[in-house]
Amino acid sequence: MTRRIDVGPGIVALAAAALLLSPMRSDAQTQGMERRQHRRRNRDDARETRQEGRHDSRDAKQACKDAGGNRIDCRQQKREMKQDARGEARDKKWGATGEPSK
Repeated sequence: MTRRIDVGPGIVALAAAALLLSPMRSDAQTQGMERRQHRRRNRDDARETRQEGRHDSRDAKQACKDAGGNRIDCRQQKREMKQDARGEARDKKWGATGEPSK
């Protein structure tokens, strides 16, 4: 003689308890989170600006060399372009006040 144990209601009760005790998902945006996201966007924009400056200066140096320019002048042109890109990136990240833009 075998007895059959019904575990269905126990599993349902356990699942319901787990759902009630688990934290609810929320999408609350605090001011700190918004500022952090804004700073992250500023950093990403600044990084993109520096990378574009690197690529542009590399292309300009190659064009200068292909045109028969002096090697030292081509190098200086590349350096100036990279410095300008760094300055633009710094302005995007920090703004004119020297503090992260909000």
